[in-house]
Amino acid sequence: MTKTRPDMADPGNCLCFNLRRAARAASRAYDEALAPVELTSAQFSALVVLAKAGPLGTSSFSKAMETERTTATRNLALMEREGLIKRKPGADKRVRLIDITARGRRRFEAALPLWRAAQTSLATRLGDANAKSVLKRTQGVVSALE
Repeated sequence: MTKTRPDMADPGNCLCFNLRRAARAASRAYDEALAPVELTSAQFSALVVLAKAGPLGTSSFSKAMETERTTATRNLALMEREGLIKRKPGADKRVRLIDITARGRRRFEAALPLWRAAQTSLATRLGDANAKSVLKRTQGVVSALE
């Protein structure tokens, strides 16, 4: 039996639409899992970036998150109001660095087991081989489009 290939000229097979649709479905699953610690999947991802990279300027943070600067600024403002991150002057006084706070680190650490459970659940639902393939392919998409 031969698999039919998707018609790439069909707007229903739009890569952008289908990637966004898949991302929204995954985000919903992670948002539900992280709700007990009052974090969204986007906030969790931001805390991951800051916990791993340390203080970052807005441009570097935006690049790491693959978001527009204005979107990052808006999302960070909410996290700053919640005490999860703080902005501080960099070595160059024109640069403001974004850093995770002690409260943000505690929330991040409380979220880790919930995130791990969601990650395991999604990997199980997709099948281990498919989950690893999705990860590899989405990382490849980002690399190819940079």
